[in-house]
Amino acid sequence: MTHVTCAVENGVAQVRLDRPDKLNALTLEVLRDLARTAHSLSKDRSLRAVVLAGEGDSFCAGLDFGSVLKQPAGILRTFTPVPGRGTNGFQEACWAWRRVPVPVIAVVHGHCFGGGLQLAMAADFRFTTPDAQWSVMESKWGLIPDMSGLQTLSEQVRLDVVKRLMMTGETVSGTEAEALGLATGVSDQPFKDADELVARLQERSPDALAAAKRLALDTWGASPRRTFRRERAEQVRLLRLPNTAVARAAAFGKSVADFRPRSR
Repeated sequence: MTHVTCAVENGVAQVRLDRPDKLNALTLEVLRDLARTAHSLSKDRSLRAVVLAGEGDSFCAGLDFGSVLKQPAGILRTFTPVPGRGTNGFQEACWAWRRVPVPVIAVVHGHCFGGGLQLAMAADFRFTTPDAQWSVMESKWGLIPDMSGLQTLSEQVRLDVVKRLMMTGETVSGTEAEALGLATGVSDQPFKDADELVARLQERSPDALAAAKRLALDTWGASPRRTFRRERAEQVRLLRLPNTAVARAAAFGKSVADFRPRSR
């Protein structure tokens, strides 16, 4: 039985954590299902966006220790990195969403704790309700976030704030999460916010969106020289693609043929 559901309609994948009776807490099986779902969606050429959320009263209450600690052999397997990939099973459940070549939008309500927060941070955008509860909770168990959270937190939040959240395990509201940079936006209707963003993104070339995601994620914090090199490479690729001609034709109100590369 899977506890991660996925339905794709009109190019938009609706992915849901589906353990509402357990506040969508993460088991080893759920972690595997998250990674598999992301891997599968990465191969879907018709995909335009992903909306990731939780069923019931919470987005995700973090790791289900009661379930996970009963599987010591499973913990060891999940903790072991996959050769050549750079992540283990705990990390891949989150980081795999960074590899999906379309915008991933997390919609957060209720609890967003521990591994749940790290999953949300792996999305490209996060919309939250004002009363949602966000916490890097691992310090309460004498642990650190180890599901790719430090990498994604450091891209969004000041270093001193990251250290405070990691060291104290304090809980902040959705409103505070937006102010700190954890969330993209806060409102009483986060699904509506997500849908509006999806609608805007669907007006853009999927090739340009994928290139923008790759460029931003691969060069954030890199040297100017490396960033400039990647900019050139991505732009040259885009200039050769049909969707670029379609986008420019729409922008200028002209025929696509006017913008197709001409051979000499």
